[in-house]
Amino acid sequence: MGIVASAGLLAGGLLTLSSPAQAADPEFTIGGPAETALHPYPATGSPQKASLDITVTNPSEDEENGDFAEEYTVRFDFGKLAGVADVSFGEDGSLDCERTGTTAVCHDYGIRPGLSTLAELQLSAAQGSEDGDSGTIEVTAEAEGATFRPFTAHVSIGGPDLSMKALPLKTELKPGDSQPVPITFTNNGTRAAQGVLLTLRNTRGLEFTERYQNCEYSEEDLGMGPGTWSTALCSFPGSFEPGATYTLEVPPTLRATERAFYDTFLYRINEDGTDARAALRSGARFSPGKGARLALREAPAVRSADLDPTDNQQEADFRTANTADFAAYGDQAAGKAGDTVDVTLGFRNKGPAWVGYIRSGEDVATVDFTVPHGSYVVSKPDTCRGVTATGEYRENQEKAPRYFCSTPMSVLEDADFALPFRLKLVSADPGSNGAVVVRNTHLQAPALPFDPKPANNKAWVELNGEDSHATTGGSDGGSTATGGSGDTGATTGSGSSSSGTSGTNGTSGTTGSGTTGSGSGDTNGSLASTGTIAVAASGAALVALLAGGVLFTVSRRRATR
Repeated sequence: MGIVASAGLLAGGLLTLSSPAQAADPEFTIGGPAETALHPYPATGSPQKASLDITVTNPSEDEENGDFAEEYTVRFDFGKLAGVADVSFGEDGSLDCERTGTTAVCHDYGIRPGLSTLAELQLSAAQGSEDGDSGTIEVTAEAEGATFRPFTAHVSIGGPDLSMKALPLKTELKPGDSQPVPITFTNNGTRAAQGVLLTLRNTRGLEFTERYQNCEYSEEDLGMGPGTWSTALCSFPGSFEPGATYTLEVPPTLRATERAFYDTFLYRINEDGTDARAALRSGARFSPGKGARLALREAPAVRSADLDPTDNQQEADFRTANTADFAAYGDQAAGKAGDTVDVTLGFRNKGPAWVGYIRSGEDVATVDFTVPHGSYVVSKPDTCRGVTATGEYRENQEKAPRYFCSTPMSVLEDADFALPFRLKLVSADPGSNGAVVVRNTHLQAPALPFDPKPANNKAWVELNGEDSHATTGGSDGGSTATGGSGDTGATTGSGSSSSGTSGTNGTSGTTGSGTTGSGSGDTNGSLASTGTIAVAASGAALVALLAGGVLFTVSRRRATR
């Protein structure tokens, strides 16, 4: 088609040129607790305050470029709480607010991706309010180039207050020890709870000896490895009256398994309902226990939020007299000067215990690798950091003579912690060895306190040894190692190859179910995945999870000016 014809089509409207698509305005969601219950106004003294956090969610998944970097306005309407509750803003200072009567207009700038706190409100029952009174807070927002979904928070006076009693559990155990768990709770509130939901959650080394027909069960990893946590949600219909104490008629039995070492058990009570069940089931698949499933019937009573949710949960930590055998392994490779060779080193947990430092989030161990003479590292896992020959900090990571590799905060029984390295051969000296040691994270105290067999904590990476029959490759292709040094720690070793084995979580060179996580130890830096193993949850996140309230915590702040 010629230029003249094209011009004619344009003039007649038959030929159109597409313009770039306009990105849709981002939509943010305002949220918070669906319902907040307040203690009634006291006969004497000051009313008890409760916190209500209003949040905003930026749906962008781009952590680096997903910020909304514009100013926005938030409006709070407290009119429907008049005579029910008094409201004030917290002292976090994140919003610039001007309050007039029962409304407040606030301004802020920037919203980061994910969930963040918009405002912290302090509420207390108003003088003259009565048990059963209720009202709402309406929150809206606006900004140029964005839309906001509004939120309504319901506030009520009085309600149930379920308080879990701490149990005198025996926490120093031996594998096979069992004990009853007589769950007991009290309703300290002003109204009955309409049905309750009991949560029982335990780590891998503990188990209940029976699965109940009115409970549903799941196994979760929470970033610490498959099956690290087990959860039971048990439903009990009926009306649980204020001032009354309830206990299980036949307590379940909790047993320490053969893999128990450091373990945790938490137990929590909530008023049953859609919101509570959805929050506790979030991200997990549950299956019913054996036998007939108990039917639930909604009671014809007004459901209220818990007056004090901070005392709904208790937890206990257990120390079981047990051991875990960490057996180091190395590898063998051969090549000529200028070649690159691949080796896989690490250790296996031969059990019987799993080891998890879930409270502190500390690394379980360190793999200490000395590079064989006549070679240097050209590729390493992100979990490893180069140090000096004596183990001191080294800024330059190129051609380091030694590497410290951090484990996660949990290592499951039967886990294989495999670390792939690529070495460049400077020379082809026969029988050049580099030590592989699995040790404590403290270099000055290398013994693993739980390991009864320190003799197999050391192995070797051997280059051009007498037993090495690797295929020699060029400098571009590298050489392939033929065998690991096994679990014996022998100088030359002839165990089965650890290189390239497909593991249970898709990890190259991994045959177990270990995970990697953020570590400290000797690495002097954050610990990332090797590229193939899932990253574990941080210790701080697990402490928050165990601390109660809800079983998960999100803490993210907005962009600042």
